[in-house]
This record gives sequence, structure tokens and C-alpha cells, in this order.
Amino acid sequence: MTVAGIAEVKARLSEYLARVGGGEEVLVTDRGRPVARIVPVVDGARHLSELERRGLLRSPSAALPDDFLDRPRPAPDTGSVRDALLVDRRQGR
Repeated sequence: MTVAGIAEVKARLSEYLARVGGGEEVLVTDRGRPVARIVPVVDGARHLSELERRGLLRSPSAALPDDFLDRPRPAPDTGSVRDALLVDRRQGR
């Protein structure tokens, strides 16, 4: 991993982006303290299949029915978020 200060990265951004495009990571520092990391973009499809393989994501099992958007919506909750928040505060939560 390459480490470079903000001014250095700003002055030679194209060079650092080329390195990242080649698979390298760049750690950006401000006065020696890490503030950012520039990493290559992961192929989205490959990333999703990895999550699925690890059991963290499930593929959709079927398409939505054709009339899905025309179906009736649930009735809105009659309570207010503000009222619930005030009750929580009174109860010390």
C-alpha cells in the first residue's frame, strides 16, 4: 500500500488513480495521520455473489406479480413519531 499526504495526492492525482486502477491501495494522510484510503472498485456482480456464497445475501426467488404496484397499500399508522419520542424521553430511554 502506498502512503501519501494530501498535497502530494492532489498534485499527482492522475498518477495515484492509475496505481489504484492497477489494483494498488493508496492511504492518504494529513500531517501523518490517515484520513482516507483509495481502493479499486470491486466488480459489483462478483461482490454480490461472494455475499451470497457466505450466506449474507439471498437471490430473489421470483419476480413480483404484475399487479404488485396496483395492490392496496397498508393503512398508515395513526401514531405520531413525535409522540413516541416524547414517551420514550419521559421513560428515560
